[in-house]
Amino acid sequence: MTDQRSVPRALIVLLCTAGAVVTLAGIREVGSIVGPVLLALVLVLAVSPVRTWLQRRGAPGWTLVAVPLALVLLLLFGMVAILTVAVAETANLASTYGPEFNRLVTGLQNLATRFGVGTEQVNQTIKSFDLGKVFALVQGFASGLLGLFSSLVLIVVLLLAMCLDAQPFSRVLAAGAASRPLLVRALGDFAHKTRRYLVVSTVFGLICSVLDVAALWMLGVPLPLLWGVLALITNYIPNLGFILGLIPPALLGLLEGGPKTMIFVIASYIAINFVVQSLIQPKFLGDAVGLSTTMTLLSLLVWAFVLGPLGALLAIPLSLLARALLIDSDPDGRWAAALISGEVPDGERP
Repeated sequence: MTDQRSVPRALIVLLCTAGAVVTLAGIREVGSIVGPVLLALVLVLAVSPVRTWLQRRGAPGWTLVAVPLALVLLLLFGMVAILTVAVAETANLASTYGPEFNRLVTGLQNLATRFGVGTEQVNQTIKSFDLGKVFALVQGFASGLLGLFSSLVLIVVLLLAMCLDAQPFSRVLAAGAASRPLLVRALGDFAHKTRRYLVVSTVFGLICSVLDVAALWMLGVPLPLLWGVLALITNYIPNLGFILGLIPPALLGLLEGGPKTMIFVIASYIAINFVVQSLIQPKFLGDAVGLSTTMTLLSLLVWAFVLGPLGALLAIPLSLLARALLIDSDPDGRWAAALISGEVPDGERP
């Protein structure tokens, strides 16, 4: 038998990297199938405590499938409706505020002339800035998700199948705990961490959304409720979601009330996000995610590249699944887990 120590570590790293690249490229090619499957999996995991609660209280067997499925469908169709309205309203607003944008351009040209900046230079800068392109950033994100939700029949069928298989799958995992303890424990941790991440992100996302809506309403920004819901959805996107949720109301504040209103909108969003999500939320989330800040950002970039907007929305759950299958289930993966989470194993602390 070949001694594993004789294999150069650099070769192992290169082979693993090549395998990861090929796998991600393959997933990207079949993203129209993999995307709905992963979305259905995360949604079913999110409502699995409801099934457990019903089972403990002796509810009929059909309710263990019907109630979680109804909750997931309600959530799914609600998200589709919100994204549809967001796409339509963003397209309408981009054309409605054309005159206001032209007045801002004229004011900017006059201001530049006062400071001795050439009109031609200002015009070149303004030409590079297209209001429609800025609105299209958020509209493209929502449209990308709607493109996935256009295959609602497939998603509903997958949700029904997973809800039906949830209880048998739990029994299979319980039976395999003796022969594959690390894998079963890793999958259990993945489900637990995913649910905790979704719950905490949803609760604090709702808090931020309510505060955002109140701030936008006081500042007179149009459609504050819509932008509050958009802020809730983009809250699930790590690091960059806050910016995506801020762009539409900030631009509308500029067009509706001028630079002063836009500054107030940006300041309000930053203050709310900093207090709620940077100071309070981490105390409740704790180490539930198990990913360092760098790995969180890399997860966003990789999964957004592979699966598009859906990959950005589900970046954390998908990374947790990859960690469970590739690292946590491996008895020699403690240091890899430490590198990903940024935490030294208990037995190795100095």
